[in-house]
Amino acid sequence: MKKMKQVTILFVLLIPTFCIGQVVKGYKKQNDKVVITLEKGELHLSPLAENTVRVQYALEMKSQIPELVFTSKVNLPDFKVSESNSGIEIAMSKMTVLVDKKSGALSYRNHEGKVFLSEKPEGRIFKPSSVQGEPCHIVEQGFNTLPDEYLYGTGQFQDGHLNIKGLPRRLTQVNTQIAIPFIMSSKGYGLLWHNYGLTDFNPADNVVNLNPAGISGESITVAVTTTNGTQKETRQDGVFTGKFAVKENGEYAILLDVGQKMARKWQLTIDGKEVINFKNHWLPPTTSTLAKLTAGKHDIVVTAEKNDLPVVYYRKVTNETVFRSPVANKLDYVVFAGNSDEVISSYRNLTGKAPLMPIWALGYIHCRERFTTQDDLLENAKAFRDKKLPMDLIVQDWQYWGKYGWNSMKFDEDLFPDPAAMVKELHQMNMRLMLSVWSKIDKESVLGKEFNNKKYYIPNTEWVDFFNPDAANYYWKSFSEKLLKPYEIDAWWQDATEPENDDLVGRKINNGTTPGEQMRNVYPMYVTKTVYEGLRKDAPDKRVFILTRSGFSGQQRYASAVWTGDVGNDWETLRRQLTAGLNYSITGLPWWTFDAGGFFRPGKSQYTDAKFHERFLRWFQLATFSPLQRVHGYETNTEFWRYGEKVEAESLKYLNFRYRLLPYIYSQAADITFKNGTLMRPLIMDFANDIKALEQKYEYMFGSAFLVAPVVSEGVENWKVYLPENQSGWFNFWTGKQYKGGQTVQTAASLSTIPLYVKSGSIIPMGEKMQYTNEKPAENLEIRVYTGANGKFELYEDEGTNYNYEKGAFSIIPFEWNEEKQTLTIGKRKGKGFNGLIKNRLFNIVWVNESNGFGIENAKTNVSVKYNGNNIVVQKNKNE
Repeated sequence: MKKMKQVTILFVLLIPTFCIGQVVKGYKKQNDKVVITLEKGELHLSPLAENTVRVQYALEMKSQIPELVFTSKVNLPDFKVSESNSGIEIAMSKMTVLVDKKSGALSYRNHEGKVFLSEKPEGRIFKPSSVQGEPCHIVEQGFNTLPDEYLYGTGQFQDGHLNIKGLPRRLTQVNTQIAIPFIMSSKGYGLLWHNYGLTDFNPADNVVNLNPAGISGESITVAVTTTNGTQKETRQDGVFTGKFAVKENGEYAILLDVGQKMARKWQLTIDGKEVINFKNHWLPPTTSTLAKLTAGKHDIVVTAEKNDLPVVYYRKVTNETVFRSPVANKLDYVVFAGNSDEVISSYRNLTGKAPLMPIWALGYIHCRERFTTQDDLLENAKAFRDKKLPMDLIVQDWQYWGKYGWNSMKFDEDLFPDPAAMVKELHQMNMRLMLSVWSKIDKESVLGKEFNNKKYYIPNTEWVDFFNPDAANYYWKSFSEKLLKPYEIDAWWQDATEPENDDLVGRKINNGTTPGEQMRNVYPMYVTKTVYEGLRKDAPDKRVFILTRSGFSGQQRYASAVWTGDVGNDWETLRRQLTAGLNYSITGLPWWTFDAGGFFRPGKSQYTDAKFHERFLRWFQLATFSPLQRVHGYETNTEFWRYGEKVEAESLKYLNFRYRLLPYIYSQAADITFKNGTLMRPLIMDFANDIKALEQKYEYMFGSAFLVAPVVSEGVENWKVYLPENQSGWFNFWTGKQYKGGQTVQTAASLSTIPLYVKSGSIIPMGEKMQYTNEKPAENLEIRVYTGANGKFELYEDEGTNYNYEKGAFSIIPFEWNEEKQTLTIGKRKGKGFNGLIKNRLFNIVWVNESNGFGIENAKTNVSVKYNGNNIVVQKNKNE
């Protein structure tokens, strides 16, 4: 097996030497694109928007692969084509593409005429290959990057890096890792690499072959989750050693591949210095980092699981970015010009808007693995209400199917005797139920035998072949008839949609017509599409909410949120969830969460261990300022009260905080849907020109107002927070004190406090404390105004649970603060209105300062305003 791997490596090493004739021979302008004829092959440049162009290259421009990402019908932009002795220009209003006639290389200019991205000459690779006996091509494109450029994206990875410039990543879908082939640059552009299979980002082609050097440490037995439920696995460390040499000093990119479908630990040392060290019950098979090396020979040691077959790849870091896909029929990528918001807006216009989540999805979501019976679930639900702990959605994880077999879409009546009554009882408590439904079905179950007889499985697996439309339709028919219609369940947890075990590799899909490698990364999109479209058809009056473990570009249009999978609970894991979430969010997919407290937990000691309690509370503070607030845990009773009075009280504080912020959060959710906004915002989105802000790995904006700097280390009482350059400064949310931007400040950060600042000019609506999202009509809202700069906010409201908003049934109330005039204007209500609209209400205006308007509790009202939908101007007095 190891010999085969080396052959493959040698083959890959040949790729960069294979270049094809790229001299321009001529061009033709068509209605929707420009076709450039090269010495070999054709280059198609298709303007998609005023700031967006799609680039496709092939020897013959044909494709049997469906169009999955760019599905929206949009008006094509006007574009002009001009020619000079040296090049051809395609110009739109916000972007120009220049084709160099000698090299065929492309460069891109923004509306100011400044080059922001350029292909490397001879950086376009197109090499014949095959997969499962079918012809394909290995495609690669290299780009020049600027020395001071910062890059983000490629999805959710567990390597701990936020700025990924120069970093190698292998883009595959596995538990805890979500591959999105999209990057965002601090230089004002985004790039989507349009390939549905494995992609290597910045591939490192130099190889260190490692040899086994014995075993290390004691063997341990752990309980782990698998596609067959909980299993015991005995693990023994193995040690692998190798040598390599580099010719010059510099920074080097390192990629470790453990050689199995999942890793158990990543540990790598170079010359005795630890470069990588991270472990979890499950990890992706590859990880990467950057390391400074001196010219000469180096010793490398990898400690892994003894059955691993690890290989280390390396390359010198240069100012270039490279994408390579080993299975393709054409080279295909899309460039977006503009700042991050402009890029994401264009991306969503072309790939599909993100539907509005139901308002109850933005309250607290309670999970555990798992409620074992109907009584168990209802008893815990009642306890939330009895203890006055807010909660909107409770989740039933796997194995409720019991004796009927894995995901048989049937409740075992010995465990859940009356699911319809259970859901009804939850609804009477103003709670909703989410149910785990897999894409895998036990072949021995009644349902599985039906799927098997119809040949609806991916061959030699128990995963449904969603690429086959008949299989997808039958899956939905079964889902709808067996679960949706009988029980009135509210939300759906589509687990393991990678699919787990990377099970498309080496298998033909869609009735044996397509190599799985061609579609290796898009299985989760097919699953969520099937469920979303089915729900819209069969339950048209209920907003869809899908939680799933994997995703791909365009999946935002299917009302799906993702979470980070089966992660651990330690501090380093917490840090890595934050960088993972920010790099996922910047790819244009807005809904993300994680298992607060970690999925794999310390066992029974967790209920009394003060150190775990500290970690849990820091996880939960971060969850409060994540798109979804959610707790989960393996073999754990995750309810707050089980950890003692202190944990329960602190958790209640942040539950109350979340619910008071719902008017703000729901308005930001509407901004996602209507204006293509982003809720969890890496600092590149608002401070792209502030180098120090771009270097902050653990800070981000939560909507337009909040700068969040979660504590991600043990034993902290004070936390350094960098306040980005912002002329009008920042307010400490907890004290009301104002600070100038562009400085690092020591911030009080006791266990009760997440460091939190508010941008000057922000307007934040805060509601009352509630037990569930629709407990009280928002007749009285506290409106906090953070003066110092002009500011705007749009308060969005609708019915919260249906799609009437698509027909205009909503209300938008604009607020605008004018710093010069010291006036707050509450504008005329917009929208058609809706059932439950509050026509007459009270806005309690609070001018925030060090004596008023800080912290979670209600502030002292400075001005009460009766609002009936018409324009009102409120003057701030000088002494307020």
